[in-house]
Amino acid sequence: MGVAGDNRIGVKTFEPEFHRISYHSLLPETKSKRVLTVAGVPPEKCAYALARYSRSPDSIVQSIDWVRTHDSQKFLESFYFQYGHASIADLGHVVVCLEGISELAATEAEDEQLWDGQARSSRYQDFGKSGFVSPPEFDAEQKARYLTAGQRLLQGYRKIHQAVHEHLCGKLPRPDDMKEDAYQRNITARAFDVARYLLFLGVPTGVGQVTSIRTLERQIRRLKASHYQELRDLGQEIAHACASTPDCAWDESVNLPVAPTLAKYVDSDTHLIQSRADLSLWAQQNLPPTAGLAVDAVDLLRPTDTMADITATLLFPVTDRPFRELYEMTEGWSRARQSEVMDVALRSRTRRDELLREFRGGLFAYDMVMDIGAYRDLHRHRRCHQYRQSFNGRLGFETPAAVLDCGIGDFYRDEMDHAMRTLAELPEPGSHYLLPFGARSRFLFKMDFAEAEYISRLRSGVKGHFSYREVAWKMKVKMEELEPELGRLIQATPPWVEDPLQR
Repeated sequence: MGVAGDNRIGVKTFEPEFHRISYHSLLPETKSKRVLTVAGVPPEKCAYALARYSRSPDSIVQSIDWVRTHDSQKFLESFYFQYGHASIADLGHVVVCLEGISELAATEAEDEQLWDGQARSSRYQDFGKSGFVSPPEFDAEQKARYLTAGQRLLQGYRKIHQAVHEHLCGKLPRPDDMKEDAYQRNITARAFDVARYLLFLGVPTGVGQVTSIRTLERQIRRLKASHYQELRDLGQEIAHACASTPDCAWDESVNLPVAPTLAKYVDSDTHLIQSRADLSLWAQQNLPPTAGLAVDAVDLLRPTDTMADITATLLFPVTDRPFRELYEMTEGWSRARQSEVMDVALRSRTRRDELLREFRGGLFAYDMVMDIGAYRDLHRHRRCHQYRQSFNGRLGFETPAAVLDCGIGDFYRDEMDHAMRTLAELPEPGSHYLLPFGARSRFLFKMDFAEAEYISRLRSGVKGHFSYREVAWKMKVKMEELEPELGRLIQATPPWVEDPLQR
């Protein structure tokens, strides 16, 4: 299929038939209105109608009426998938819910900057009765070991929730002006905040998302390129669902697939697969032994060397080194050496592939070691670029103060130690499913000051989980150390200021 007007022999062309109308030919009830709303239009047809609307003087009313009788699939095949008019796919939005997937899969699915959605909350739901997802990578013996360890963690989760609930009821009696049901909801939620440390990435959850067709395409391609089989299968299932009759429709007469053209063309992001493999091999063969640089759990840099910043960011996900160590090392390299890493990352790139997200930058770079549960919450912030290192469990785990306060610290540590030992003995990547929410891992968040202020202010509030409250407060402290005049503008709440009966 060639571009519109292509005269090559044997090339089938498609050119939208846009006709002109005058303003006065609008429908009587709409010609005097400046704001018109649109509802119930299938996503691909909506994208076609809005694309046509931008290319003709017609009202949206005429554009939608016209699209009713014309082939949106042919239009998208031509202008979006073949000619690269990517913004067209931003005009159609799709609601897709992912049910019964692992927490690991949910975290990876949500890893899109232009993404809107919600996952099931570990604060308001009891995850102890939902079972867990078994990694398809395991053989029978490995699966049996995983199941035993997973069942033990869930039993510990229920025991800790009960113990902390009883402890909090004794420590925090119900205020006279608080109703009993509200009090119990608050206490239960706070107990779940502690018990969730024994949840793990294999427990099932649900994710509801609203994305543009363009973001959905990128998500599917990325999932299909994952080294986790569950995610590769999930990417295929999303594409299949887009081409099928909707499972839920407000109006039963609407039974058109939400994005059938997308489902035909979306493929695996092979550049992403190959680039990570190439960078990992380069790092193994060329990086010197780690300097063992000691950095704080929350570290903040403001990179000034853009080439070194990009190079260090490319190497961060394929190593286990702090970002500061990588940045200071690459800052001392020649431009040729820095370019070599970039060339390795881009070796497999095709015309269709965007630059890897590591080539994007942020004014401030927060390198944070935190528990998986805190990352799961902070991961929802989209106005920043996020990178993570492997979920290998080698950084140990956190112990909530409430576990010690209610006298079950030894039990908790035994459960975590057993899970971490089992995880280390199982093969990757399936072993990652056993990683408890309390386990530490390293993450890099790059953002401008406005986002740093927003995260610190919002996530340090007394209604938040104590784990990410600590991280958010340290983000402010680090900003004050690096940029005192900016840091003083962040109105964050210290973690020692508490109101546990607020949610």
